[in-house]
Amino acid sequence: MAYQSKDAYPRPDFVHTNHRWAPINDQWTILFDDEDVGLQESWHINGVPDKVSVSGSSSGPSSGSSSSADTEAEAQRLAAFPELVAKGFQARKDRQGCENSKKPIAVPFVFQAPASGLHEKDAHEVLWYERPVSDPRAKAETEAGDRVLVRFGAVDYAVTLWASGHLVGTHRGGHVPFDVDITDALTSVKKSTGKSELRLVLRVQDSPYDLGQPRGKQYWAPQPESIFYTPSSGIWQPVALEVVPATRLGNSSAGTVLKSNDIFSGVLDAEVAVLGRRAGHAYSVEIEGSLNGFPIGKKRDNLPKDKDYASVKLLLALSEDQKKSAPQSVTSIAPYEDTDFWHKGLALWSPDHPTLYDLIIRLYDSEGKVIDEVKTYTGFRHLDWSRGDGTFRLNGRPLFQALCLDQGYWPETGMTPPSPESLKEDIILAKNMGFNGCRKHQKVEDPVFLYWADKLGYLVWGEMANAYEFSAEYKDRMNQEWTEAVKRDINHPSVIAWTPVNESWGYPSLKDNVEQRDHVRSLYYLTKSLDPTRPVNDNCGWEHVLTDLSTFHDYSDAPVLSKSCATLEKTLERDWAGRPMFVGPIGDGRDPATTHRPGAPVICTEFAGVNIAPSGATGDEIQPQGGGGDWGYTTASNAGDLVKRIEALVQAVTQGAHCSGFVYTQLSDIEQEVNGVYSFDRKEKIPAKEVKRIFDDAQKRYRDSLPKED
Repeated sequence: MAYQSKDAYPRPDFVHTNHRWAPINDQWTILFDDEDVGLQESWHINGVPDKVSVSGSSSGPSSGSSSSADTEAEAQRLAAFPELVAKGFQARKDRQGCENSKKPIAVPFVFQAPASGLHEKDAHEVLWYERPVSDPRAKAETEAGDRVLVRFGAVDYAVTLWASGHLVGTHRGGHVPFDVDITDALTSVKKSTGKSELRLVLRVQDSPYDLGQPRGKQYWAPQPESIFYTPSSGIWQPVALEVVPATRLGNSSAGTVLKSNDIFSGVLDAEVAVLGRRAGHAYSVEIEGSLNGFPIGKKRDNLPKDKDYASVKLLLALSEDQKKSAPQSVTSIAPYEDTDFWHKGLALWSPDHPTLYDLIIRLYDSEGKVIDEVKTYTGFRHLDWSRGDGTFRLNGRPLFQALCLDQGYWPETGMTPPSPESLKEDIILAKNMGFNGCRKHQKVEDPVFLYWADKLGYLVWGEMANAYEFSAEYKDRMNQEWTEAVKRDINHPSVIAWTPVNESWGYPSLKDNVEQRDHVRSLYYLTKSLDPTRPVNDNCGWEHVLTDLSTFHDYSDAPVLSKSCATLEKTLERDWAGRPMFVGPIGDGRDPATTHRPGAPVICTEFAGVNIAPSGATGDEIQPQGGGGDWGYTTASNAGDLVKRIEALVQAVTQGAHCSGFVYTQLSDIEQEVNGVYSFDRKEKIPAKEVKRIFDDAQKRYRDSLPKED
C-alpha cells in the first residue's frame, strides 16, 4: 500500500515557499537483525546484505528467543499495576535455524502493519532500512551552498543513520521528528565515485522487552489484548528529502514560538529561530500578518549578534481605519461588536469559529535579500483555568469540553494514518458525533492532525506515550522526548492542555516513593518552563502530585458512577483500583499529601468504554471485558442500549455541574477493544445525531447552571 502524500508537505503548518522537497516513502528495504550482527559485519559501510542467518545460539534479548523465566519476569513487572493485569503473556517463538531476507517495505508503514507489505507479527528488536538517495539539487543550488536534509516524522525507537558509510545522525525517541544533513556525504561520494547518488542506511533498535522505553499502548507481548495494541517498530511517519538554504528559518522544533495568547493587546509575540547563521554576517527577520487575505501589519527586527533567534512583536488587532476599509472576507466573520468572535478588533479562535491569521516569515541577509520564507498561521485565543470558580475558560467564556479519547490506530496501517486526509476525516467524524475535541491518548500524533484541528476548530489535549517501569534511564528518556513533543506542537491554537503522564504508568510506587513523585513534579515544571500558557495535567486519572487540573477516570456503569459523582466531595474522594485521586503523605515528613486546589477545574478524563455484545449473545454470554475481539469495560446488549447507556453515563458525570468536561472512551474500536462509537474502519455503530444530542444537552446544562455574567 503506497502512502498518498505526493502533494502533502509533512508540516503544512510551516511551509518554506522557496524550498524544494519530495517524499521518499518508496524504494525502502528492511532486514531483521535478530542476533544484532550488522554493526560487527559493517552493514553500515558495505551495505545491508540480502539475507542473514539466525543461529539461535545467542542468549541476549536480541537473539529472538525468550526463556520461560524471562517471560515470567516480564509478567511480574506488571504486578505493581492492579489496573493493567497481563493475561496470557506469551513467550516469543524460537527462531533457531531460520534465515531473514531483505524485503521491500512500504514506508511509513511499520513491518507489523498489513499496509507495509510484510504484516510480520514476530518481534524483531534490530531493524536495518536501506534506500538509494540522489542529490536533488540543481547546479545553481549546489553553487549557492544549499543543503540537503532528510526529514523523518517519527522513527520508533533509537536510530543511527549512515550515508554511504558516513555517519550522518542519531536520534532517540519514537514519537517526535528529526532531520539529518546528508550534504557532505553527497559531496564526498561524488568526489570519490563521480556519482550523485548514495546509499542511506538506518539501524533502528526498538526493544520489545524494555518497559522503561516510552511506548504508549504498544503491547510488549506478541499478541495484543485488553487495552493494548499491536506494537509499531521503525519508520511510522513520512520521510521527505528537502533542499534548504544554509542559513534558514527553523520551525517550532528548532525553537520558533508564535505566542498568540494575549487577546487583550492583540500582539503576536514571536521568537523566530534561525539555523546555520554565519558569524560576522547580519540578518533580519520580518513577519507579515493578514486576515482572510486582508493585510494587517508587518514588522521587521534584526537578529542579535549573540542570539540564534529574533524577537518580533506584531500588532494584529484591526485599527479603526482598518475596520472601515476591511473587505467582506473580514467583515463577514461577524459584526465587530460580537464579543464571541472579536475582542477590540482582534479576531478570536475557538471551536465555533476557528479564525486564523495567515503569517509570512521572511529571513533577510545584510543586503536585504530574502534568503528564506515561510508561510504559517496563528490563532489568537486565551486560556484561563485559575479563576477559582471551577471553570475552564476560553477567551474569557466558560468552556465545557465534550472530548473523545482518540488513540489514532487504523486497521491496515496501525499507528500511521492511511493518508493525511484520514486525519482530517477523524476530526470530522468526531465533530459529527458531538465531540468538540479529543484527548490524544498515549500518542504524539502526526502534525497534520493538529493542522486540521486548527483549521476545523477542534480542541486537543497533547499527551506523551508513557513507559511502564521507573528508572534513571527512563527519566532521561522521558525528559528528552516530552520536551521535543511540546516544542513540536507549541504553536497550535487547538492544543489547550498538556498531559505528560497517564494513570501512574511508569510510576508504580507514587504511594511511597519520593523519587517518583519528584520526577512527576519535574515534568510539571519542565512543561511550564516550555509553555506557561497552557494547563498541565500531571498524571491523568489519579495519584496527582502537582497539577493544574483535577482529572479522574472511572469506568463504572451509570448507577455506580452517578453515586460517586453526585457531589464535588464524593468526586474528589474516589479510589480506583487502589489509586486515590491525590497522593497521600509519605511518613516522617518526607513528602506531604496533595489535595485538590479549591476552584480548580474538575474533569472526568476517561469513562464509559462500552462495547456491544456480539451478535446472538444472550444472558450470561453478555460479559464486559470479554476475550477475543469484543473487549469493553461494560457491555450493551445492542445499539439502542448503547445510546441509552451513553446518555445515562453522561448525566452521571455532569450532574451538579462540578465537572467542567469529560473524555468519552472512545472514538473508534481498535483491534480487540471494541468500545468506540465508530467501528475500527470508521463506520457508525450508533446514529451520530443521537449521540450529538446527548453531548449538546450536557453542554447546555452546564452553561445554564453557571452564574450569569455580564
